[in-house]
Amino acid sequence: MEDVISVVKRMLRDVVSFCQHASGIRLRSYQIAVARAILDSVVNKHGRTFVVVFPRQSGKNELQAQLEAYLLTLYSQLDAELVKVSPTWKPQTLNAMRRLERVLARNLITRGRWTKESGYVFRLGRARCTFLSGSPSASVVGATANLLLQCDEAQDIAPDKWDKDFAPMAASTNATRVFWGTTWTSKTLLARELRAAQQAEKEDGVQRVFKLSADEVAGEVEAYGRFVREQVLKLGRNHPVVKTQFFSEEVDAEGGMFPPQRIALLRGDHAPEEAPCAGAVYALLVDVAGEDEAGASETSLAGLAQSRRDSTALTVVRVDLSSLDDELVRAPTYRVVHRRAWTGVKHTSLYAQLKAAVEHWGARYTVIDATGVGAGLASFLEKAFPARVVPFIFTAKSKSELGWRFLALIETGRLKDFSLQGVAPAPFHAQQRVLQELFFTQAGQCASSVLVGPGKALRWGVPEGTRLAQGGELVHDDLLLSAALAGALDEQAWGLAASEIVHHDALAGMQEVF
Repeated sequence: MEDVISVVKRMLRDVVSFCQHASGIRLRSYQIAVARAILDSVVNKHGRTFVVVFPRQSGKNELQAQLEAYLLTLYSQLDAELVKVSPTWKPQTLNAMRRLERVLARNLITRGRWTKESGYVFRLGRARCTFLSGSPSASVVGATANLLLQCDEAQDIAPDKWDKDFAPMAASTNATRVFWGTTWTSKTLLARELRAAQQAEKEDGVQRVFKLSADEVAGEVEAYGRFVREQVLKLGRNHPVVKTQFFSEEVDAEGGMFPPQRIALLRGDHAPEEAPCAGAVYALLVDVAGEDEAGASETSLAGLAQSRRDSTALTVVRVDLSSLDDELVRAPTYRVVHRRAWTGVKHTSLYAQLKAAVEHWGARYTVIDATGVGAGLASFLEKAFPARVVPFIFTAKSKSELGWRFLALIETGRLKDFSLQGVAPAPFHAQQRVLQELFFTQAGQCASSVLVGPGKALRWGVPEGTRLAQGGELVHDDLLLSAALAGALDEQAWGLAASEIVHHDALAGMQEVF
């Protein structure tokens, strides 16, 4: 029989053996390729920089922990220093430490041999792995990496923070550097390092970039393929979350939020409605503007396009509950059937008209902008229609989440605007045509930017002072915001138990998405 020392040496000969025989973990082929490339650079002191882009839930963090445990064991008799940086201390750095702790505790070689110092340093023999936060306010002086310097979720760490505080940790040691993450925009640290690594590959032919998509992972893990297909059905293949988190495709950091193909997805084939249809379910979406003490009636057709002020905008949607039966969707479909707009109307008068609209349409829910001046209107409507009014307060965070949900509704075909093709000429249809044209004008002028950081914040809206190139009219985003409030409807109880309601957690707090 082999003695213990021989068994240990055999397990340490290769990371695959170390994982499988000492921890019971079988690495996938794409994980093995990454691990061996990184270890070759570390062991042979090449000091290379690698960029590893894996889709969410494909085993990136498990591979990191196994590599860390292997290197701590392999270099336990030397003064080896590993440093790992995550975008935030809580939860990301804490999660990374828990993963390594779990691996060290389960591994037959490392079990009982490691210790933890100062709450963030793991020691095995003389080798140490230090965990640090890459948040903008983190103080991270004194650490040095002479073996390996890792940047996890590099797309969420500010490049200037990395360059100032972390890059120097390996400047004099020739330590191997690894940037791990999922794709976001071309302006992230991950994207910058990926392009640099690609250039280095061209110069010497050594692979430094390992970039996978969900299709490649699904080729080895059938369950993963099913998981991703469900996400695509819920959010749409071209939703930024799906493109980046699963298919490793960059999105524009800045640009128009509604390109022509997205506008096309919004257009439906149903007619507008002046009154509710028997048996149909409706919801009202209200974006509230300021009032004018001079007062005004409902905005005229001519005034809508010329107004210098934004309007209180009402969007009426007919709610199709049949998609609740789809086990993957479990949420309604919304069809815009009616719009109205008021400019400069006193809120006392506006309340009466909105109350009448709720009664006219028999609205199951009314989502209303309760920010600032809208708070009073929302409060009055809540008292008039208990449990049927949903106040929405716009903040940077809530508007970002609403924007992601709005895009998901459009990309999955669950929000459609009406069509005026073939309808008979009538004053009602003329009014709806003007309002629809303004809505699509606002959508066409809507800009968006996605921010670096773990929150994946989306800033969007028509920039203040935007004017049309032809005619010079001001463009607001009141009708657009009104329609976007449909994103709040998915969270309402459309005949489901509370535990069954779709909350689209994939669109909020995205650093903890999957």
